[in-house]
Order: sequence, then structure tokens, then C-alpha cells
Amino acid sequence: MYAGHFAIGLAIKAAAPRTPALPILMGVGLLDLLDGIFIVLGIDRVAPNLASGPYLYFDLLFIDWDHSLLMAVVLSLVWGAFFLRDRRVAAIAAAAVFSHWLADWPVHNGDLAAYPHSVEHYGYGLWGKLGMGSWLLEGLFAAVLLAYAWTANARRGVGTLWPAVVLVVLFLQLSPWLSPMKIVARFDEPAAHLAHGALVALGFLVPALLLTWLVDRAERRM
Repeated sequence: MYAGHFAIGLAIKAAAPRTPALPILMGVGLLDLLDGIFIVLGIDRVAPNLASGPYLYFDLLFIDWDHSLLMAVVLSLVWGAFFLRDRRVAAIAAAAVFSHWLADWPVHNGDLAAYPHSVEHYGYGLWGKLGMGSWLLEGLFAAVLLAYAWTANARRGVGTLWPAVVLVVLFLQLSPWLSPMKIVARFDEPAAHLAHGALVALGFLVPALLLTWLVDRAERRM
């Protein structure tokens, strides 16, 4: 999942408007931000596979240090601890991080370990079962959450137009046709997995910062 994670972040922010945007919008993508970094460092392992749809075009061979259930819990608590000056903010930040694992479970193809190097893995596998349909389902999921955020923010006189535009661009950019992963999957190794890792990290860092800025700007205009 990609755009869906940011849609969750916008919905959480709308439901908890007094919470700063950064802990939420960075939190919802933290696991994939770390995943991208760990791929580049050789801690996580992926392999190019042009048959791996709908938009990833890589097999996730080992992502246990960021996407296992145990590490999702640990990283959620660590992220929340950065905001312990306000326990409410800390709890929401931690929940934002763990929402990533919960949202990934339906789509991932059985590559979410219980803990690092565990034999037991989770993931319902909608990517493999539905292919492009899983991308469309993610779009519907994101649209519902965005509609909620738009409505909740409108009640407070806060606009959601530009975050919505960014979310739509992210959804379309990582589509079966436009995904940059399809390009880098054709690279020779190690360039393929290094480029993949860099794109994953930047693909969560940059939009999180951009959405944070847009949300904060909208809040200041109240």
C-alpha cells in the first residue's frame, strides 16, 4: 500500500486536529521509510520481478526488521516516545505507525513475519489475488478516508484541497502504468535493489514532509 497510508494519516489528523501533523504523517510511512533505508544498507532484501503486481515489480524477500509484527509494535513505541511531552500526541503518533502494518496486512503476499527471522508470516495477499484490482481497491479505500478528512476539516473551516491533490498524484504515480518501480526492476543488480530502496525511502519521506507543510498551512489559515 502507498497512497492509502497517507490517506490514513490525513484521516487521523482530521480526527485529532489538535495533534501536530508531523508525528502522524511521518508516522504512517515510517515502516516503509526504514524499509527503503534498510534495503540500501543490505539489511532488507528484495528482488526484481516484473510479474509482481500491481505496481511494486519486486519480490519482498526479507523485510522483517521493519515490517514484522513485533518490529511494527517496537517501532510504534519508539516513534511515540519522541513525543512523550504530551502523552496524547505520543499515543496518536504510535497508533499512526502501527496503522501501517494493519493496512499492509490485506495486500501483502505473505511476507509480513511475526518477528525477525520467524517462520510464521502474515499477509492476505490481495496484491497477488487481485492484481490491478488491489490498486483500484486501495484507491477506493483512500477516497473514503479522504472524504472523511475533507468533511471533518470543513466543519472547522480548514481546507483539504491541496493535500487531496497530492494524494491523487501519489495514487496515480504509483499505478500499474506509471510506477517507477517497473523501470528500476529492469536495472542490473545491484543497481535495481539500490534504486528500489532509494525510491521507497524518498517516496515516503518527501510526501510526508509536503503533506505536513500543506496541512499546517491550511490550519494557520483558519
